[in-house]
Amino acid sequence: MRFVLRFFGFLFSVGAIAFLLAGLGAGYFLWKFSQDLPNHAALANYEPPVTTRVHAADGSLLAEYARERRLYLPIQAVPKLVIGAFLSAEDKNFYKHSGIDPEGIVRAALNNFRSGRRQGASTITQQVAKNFLLSNEQTMERKAKEALLALRIESAFSKERILELYLNEIFLGTLVPGRNVHGVAAAALEYFNKSVHELTPAEAAYLAALPKGPNNYHPFRKTQEALSRRNEILGLMVANGYISKEDGDKGRSQPLGINSRMHSPNMIASGFFAEEVRRELGDRYGEKALYEGGLSVRATLDPKMQAIARKALVDGLIRFDEASGWRGPQGNINLAGREWGLAVAEVPSLADIQPWRLAVALDRTAGVTRIGLQPKKEAGGAVARERELGQIAPEGLGRSAGTLQPGDVIYVEALAGKLGQFRLRQLPEISGGLVAMDPFTGRVHAMVGGFSYDQSEFNRATQALRQPGSSFKPIVYSTALDNGYTPSSIIDDSPITIDPGGGQEAWSPQNFDGKASGPHTLRYGIQWSKNLMTVRLARELGMPLVAEYSRRFGVYDELAPLLPMSLGAGETTVMRMVTAYSMLANGGRRIRPTLIDRIQDRNGGTVYRHDDRECIGCAAESWTGQDEPKLVDKREQVLDPLTAYQMVSILEGVVTRGTAARVSGMVGGKPVAGKTGTTNDAKDLWFVGFSPDLAVGVYLGYDKPRSMGANAQAGTYAAPIFGEFMKAALADKPATPFRVPPGIKLIRVSAGSGARAGGEGGGTILEAFKPGTAPPDSYSVVSSGGGGSASPEAERSVGVGTGGLY
Repeated sequence: MRFVLRFFGFLFSVGAIAFLLAGLGAGYFLWKFSQDLPNHAALANYEPPVTTRVHAADGSLLAEYARERRLYLPIQAVPKLVIGAFLSAEDKNFYKHSGIDPEGIVRAALNNFRSGRRQGASTITQQVAKNFLLSNEQTMERKAKEALLALRIESAFSKERILELYLNEIFLGTLVPGRNVHGVAAAALEYFNKSVHELTPAEAAYLAALPKGPNNYHPFRKTQEALSRRNEILGLMVANGYISKEDGDKGRSQPLGINSRMHSPNMIASGFFAEEVRRELGDRYGEKALYEGGLSVRATLDPKMQAIARKALVDGLIRFDEASGWRGPQGNINLAGREWGLAVAEVPSLADIQPWRLAVALDRTAGVTRIGLQPKKEAGGAVARERELGQIAPEGLGRSAGTLQPGDVIYVEALAGKLGQFRLRQLPEISGGLVAMDPFTGRVHAMVGGFSYDQSEFNRATQALRQPGSSFKPIVYSTALDNGYTPSSIIDDSPITIDPGGGQEAWSPQNFDGKASGPHTLRYGIQWSKNLMTVRLARELGMPLVAEYSRRFGVYDELAPLLPMSLGAGETTVMRMVTAYSMLANGGRRIRPTLIDRIQDRNGGTVYRHDDRECIGCAAESWTGQDEPKLVDKREQVLDPLTAYQMVSILEGVVTRGTAARVSGMVGGKPVAGKTGTTNDAKDLWFVGFSPDLAVGVYLGYDKPRSMGANAQAGTYAAPIFGEFMKAALADKPATPFRVPPGIKLIRVSAGSGARAGGEGGGTILEAFKPGTAPPDSYSVVSSGGGGSASPEAERSVGVGTGGLY
């Protein structure tokens, strides 16, 4: 008996010692791995990188900018279906354990023993610890720290907060190169082009398969593995009660159904606009905020108007380019021993010039050139198996199709109503820009910076500095009208030579047609774009004053006070010119052009708003008999509103009777105004104009300036682009006349002399005069040949004051 007691005493002592040693070992373990654990409290204030999203004025998506594509969702906004899919796939006991799942560890160990495959047992909490606070190294030390952190996280945060962190942080693959997807919201958009609330059980199950290794279940490269894992998760969702058996069976019968959003719907037409917004956001807030800050940006873009603008400019560029004939194919590929579809699929093509498509010439039989169109690519980058053949139609450039050789790479466009027939196309050498703006707010509705953003990111609407030519003349004439001249003031259109002195060569400007026509009204000088009249007027005003007005209008920051500058010899941009003309259309108020209406931070707080007008009374909670709210416009008046209307009236005459008369017919007689601009040797062609509520500028030219041809004129090429745009943009708008400001007197005058007219007979117009001014009672128009004589009033005013004969 004593022996038995001693034996049990020995066992107890050994057990006690073992227990003590185990306790000491556990204590050492906890002490050792707790020494340098990261501070889990940082998770309380964690803000992951979030995608910046830019939306157009109608709310449609314009662009996204991110290094990690993530849209942060609070757990309350995540559908139960999605939560159930991830819990079934990753941690079914999530709401039962305290950070470590003993049942899961045993289950994983048994599965590893039976199958020989390694299966992890990390809980969602452990994954949060690893993803947020630790590295991915596969060591026992890291696993130990992960377990300890999981226990601490569970004691510090609610299950909902832990799940929220996990579902927003988890890496869910790279479907499109360069677009790393994090979080369930971004993944739903990337893989299925849906919000998380629209996901089906099968789609949610597939997303839940990805955390184990996105490349292992890639929808295109590992399709069968992806289907198998998705179906397995659907079964688990049924077993765990998240979906019915019927929904599980239905989901298992469906394909993966990947519908990747390659581009936002607006990107094809709006690449230049989106890039301009991106640059502004980067300049304003820095690269980190742009790509990680989760900014929500409401742009001013009108997608419908943008599509109209792009079509108008592109059609105009093609029209000019094709008039010069066929220049040859894009290149040539060797088809010997190669399948033509795979061969042409390797050739880079422009994605934003739809409906054009890249093609390869195959052969020519009986005068018909047969082509093969570039096969489409699937979302994963694989070349589609389908092949499409066609032939070049003998229209336009197609008359040169006989010069094509097998292997020549070309662009083509399908002919409507003619199956298998394609029009031969070529990328235009000429380029240009177009801007459409609200003249009262500066909101840019549309902007096109060239033929193709994919071809060249250089924005000819905002970055190209070019001479505006005669489209600058309204600034000179506005200066005159604001300083004592009237639309009926007489300016001499006769030869003039300017001697700059200092031994420099004298300058003798000429009109575009090389002719001089004698004295004419100020209106005539703009309407027919007379250089000689403009130079005389600028000389009388003084170029420093003209330069000051050009600064007020924002055309130039510092214009050299030289007379040639009065003819638009300085360099500026389309955006600046449209902004300047907007100030004429809006009554002389300064505006700031903008592509952005509002910017909100990741929490919804507004950090920028373009409209900074003060609203008095807008904050009232209820109506108590107070005055109605009032908007206070504190913008600077850069031009007398009466002067602005006089210039609007004159520019309307340019369209109805002058150098841009063809535009009037294109817009169906709706009131529009504007001015052509053609520089020396026709290196730049412009048209800038406006309706009462829309200002538009068009520029055409080569990126490396050279002549567009001896007969090229803005009225022939730039004005029709303006006209086509306005025709479509104003199609559903009423014919609204330009607003006449209080104080303007409309007096009927002779269109030729500017003198007061006795009646409404032919050759008369209504002219706008300010208070205290009026047309003279009579003029005898002096011809360029010197015949006739001026009225006594005109004779007395020669060379002695504003409004005289120069």
